[in-house]
Amino acid sequence: MKKIALVTGASRGIGAATAKLLADKGYSVCVNFNKNTKAAERVVADILENGGEAISVQADVSNEVEVERLFNKIDDELGTITHLVNNAGILMPQCKLIDLSAERINHMFSTNVTSYFLCCKQAVKRMLSHNIAGAIVNVSSGAAQTGSPNEYVDYAASKGAIDTLTKGLAMEVAHHQIRVNGVRPGLIYTDMHADAGEPDRVDRLKSVLPLQRGGTVEEVAQAITWLLSDEASFTTGTMLNVSGGR
Repeated sequence: MKKIALVTGASRGIGAATAKLLADKGYSVCVNFNKNTKAAERVVADILENGGEAISVQADVSNEVEVERLFNKIDDELGTITHLVNNAGILMPQCKLIDLSAERINHMFSTNVTSYFLCCKQAVKRMLSHNIAGAIVNVSSGAAQTGSPNEYVDYAASKGAIDTLTKGLAMEVAHHQIRVNGVRPGLIYTDMHADAGEPDRVDRLKSVLPLQRGGTVEEVAQAITWLLSDEASFTTGTMLNVSGGR
């Protein structure tokens, strides 16, 4: 059966690395992005140059109408989705909880949580209607366990919600042979840290990790790809820490 994967937020970082690795392993890949058209097109170009199949589709995955359009486009151009990687998310400037506004909190949860629910809904609907034993991986964060005090409590809470979604959905669809798992990246070298105002955050904190270094997006992509694969066929409802031992 043709393997068709959607990777949300795939124009850079973990999403881009995952899209490329899945393509290398024979998946047809939809590279979803919201704003950075050129970056998404570069990811697709890299995949095509290496003999893979990929398309890029712009959609704000926190918007239900745009999510439906995204999945319909995948149906039309690639076929019925078999695998989903929920990766799209934001990290905002560091601050303590007392400085958070309702506007920021709601934007954080809409982007980081609502989007996962909406994409899971559309993917599961198709897997059920086509009797597909598919797989979903939700990208959470080590922050879900630490709480990120004084820096990103809102981000950490949004990722805690993803852990709960992963467990709950896994139990809902297990009897349909649809697997749902998550990864919790730790200190990974990505552009997201610059978005939050500290591009060198990994280097500042890496010494606290047992492995004494930051992780790469490729290492996270390997974990995601394994959880999607048949090699993980008896694994569901699980969160895999990719965090250097922390």
